[in-house]
Amino acid sequence: MSTTILEERKAQIHRTGEGAIDIACNRESLAGAVSQRACVFCGSRVVLYPIADALHLVHGPIGCAVYTWDIRGALSSGPELHRLSFSTDLQETDVIFGGEKKLEAALDELIDRHNPKAAFVYSTCIVGIIGDDLEAVCRKMTEKKGIPVLPVQSEGFKGSKRAGYLAACKAMFRLVGTEDVADVSPVSVNILGDFNLAGEIWIVREYFRKMGVEVVANITGDGRVRDVGRSHGAALNLVQCSGATLDLAKMMQEKYGTPYLRVSYLGIEDMADSLYQVADFFKDKDPGIVGRTEKLVRDELQTLMPELARMRKDLEGKKVAMYVGGSFKAFSLVKAFRHLGMQVVMVGSQTGTKEDYAELEQITDPGTVIIDDANPLELSHFIKEKDVDVFVGGVKERPIAFKLGVGFCDHNHERKEALEGFVGMLNFAREIHSSVMSPVWNFVPRRANRVAEAEKEAANE
Repeated sequence: MSTTILEERKAQIHRTGEGAIDIACNRESLAGAVSQRACVFCGSRVVLYPIADALHLVHGPIGCAVYTWDIRGALSSGPELHRLSFSTDLQETDVIFGGEKKLEAALDELIDRHNPKAAFVYSTCIVGIIGDDLEAVCRKMTEKKGIPVLPVQSEGFKGSKRAGYLAACKAMFRLVGTEDVADVSPVSVNILGDFNLAGEIWIVREYFRKMGVEVVANITGDGRVRDVGRSHGAALNLVQCSGATLDLAKMMQEKYGTPYLRVSYLGIEDMADSLYQVADFFKDKDPGIVGRTEKLVRDELQTLMPELARMRKDLEGKKVAMYVGGSFKAFSLVKAFRHLGMQVVMVGSQTGTKEDYAELEQITDPGTVIIDDANPLELSHFIKEKDVDVFVGGVKERPIAFKLGVGFCDHNHERKEALEGFVGMLNFAREIHSSVMSPVWNFVPRRANRVAEAEKEAANE
């Protein structure tokens, strides 16, 4: 393996087909390796942020609030209080004397000014170090203001983004069970782990409406405090981003007996399979749901498949590298690229488990690089080694692609293009096609050399 790969990192990199996979994962990032992961606070913030009628207050230095301001492309069909990034802006004197009074004053003013349905207060590294009692302040403000004021124990130094997901789920679980569920249908679901990037949750909700399924709560895309409070009345939880909200689904199963299914709305097979799983779950309560679901999928595919076939002619054999946050995206993306005739040569994630990577090995081609918790040097190395045509990632990966002269597709939470559902698959294919087939890449030195060699070979023939 290249000297680009640090010795301590070799156990977190695997090539499909080279022996049994035993990839090291679920561990702290290597100090100094500049991991692509984010901190605990960021993890909790991105999960809770889309609850649109809640106040979100970052208790810490202003930089933490700036880092996560408008961090998701999470759209709201109503209030947009979530898009304001409030902070207590802790200074040196607050670190010395404590920030509890400043936090209390900020909550007092902001709740009166914005009249939220609830308030989430995020602790950051500094707060964990100086020992501010968030729990006590939030309890006091709950009694004073008459709304839930919820502490989110998300000190960044506690671990990686995954620990932030758990902190967010614990905060949300305090809301669950606080509202009446008398009007909830027996054929009903909660959508967990979808954050309404570019309005995607509206696409999925429309599918369920056509099937005859009520959606009780969006957790958390286009979310509302009241809906989270009545989410325990739903008959089924659908968990997409397993890392972000699986803990909440397990909590609800333990306390309220609500079963959950792990689903994905990305790609053709996974979107269809998710709808069929829901139909199968409710078929005893609603015998007609299976037929409605089959018709829905058939109608969508009649529009989608001819378009994909047209683009496949250009994309056949092109190479793809991807690095995503949750590994559930990687499963769906590998299948999606197969429909386009493209070869995935590198795939990695920030928060994958041994089971996730074992499944990835099963669905990828021999020689595919599987990598956990990568850093920029490793990603750059494998992109060049595999000579990829397009790199799928998030905002931190975009500069890597462009510096190397490679097409890029944003598949993370900053994107503005809906990529879920059947219509999302069409949007995704069009974006990949336009990125890969752009003539600009012919002028990048690496690509220009390839073109020149191909022209020389053609001339010799």
